[in-house]
Amino acid sequence: QVQLVESGGGLVQAGGSLRLSCAASGSIFSINVMGWYRQAPGKQRELVAAITSGGSTNYADSVKGRFTISRDNAENTVYLQMNSLKPEDTAVYYCNARNVETRPGSYIYTVWGQGTQVTVSS
Repeated sequence: QVQLVESGGGLVQAGGSLRLSCAASGSIFSINVMGWYRQAPGKQRELVAAITSGGSTNYADSVKGRFTISRDNAENTVYLQMNSLKPEDTAVYYCNARNVETRPGSYIYTVWGQGTQVTVSS
């Protein structure tokens, strides 16, 4: 079994910053892609940012220049530094791990965390 545990959400004023963390635990040999998604009330879940094990990153246009994703491969942890937060960033943020290799040649396609609430007040 592989689990993802997020932390770091909360309430912040517009223009403020938060840092989310997500630690993967369990039987893990490697993780190809780790990322953050978010879902606001009444909206579909959307990709915020993702990072490969090699360090390549991908961001949603709405967060480029404000959010930074990073990861510690040795600790199977991914971070999301969120600066210049806006009320429209308010959502539940979910950590995701894709193509998790539990032992050489054996993969789990995707694993989700339980989500952490981020609320940005105007």
